[in-house]
Amino acid sequence: MKFTELKEKGMEELNALLKEKKSALFELKLKLRTMQLTNPSEIRSVRKDIARINTAINAKKD
Repeated sequence: MKFTELKEKGMEELNALLKEKKSALFELKLKLRTMQLTNPSEIRSVRKDIARINTAINAKKD
C-alpha cells in the first residue's frame, strides 16, 4: 500500500482501514507467539502500513 493511494481516500475509509490493519497486526503477533506464523516479515509490513495510514490521517486533519 502506497501513500499516494491513501491520500485519495476519505477519513471514514482511512479509519476503517486503520482498524482492520490493527486487528491484522494483533492476529499476526498471536500467530508468532504460538509458532504458527511462517513469514515474520509480514508483521513489519503491516506496521509500516499502519504508520502510512496514520500519516495520511494527520495530513487530512491539517
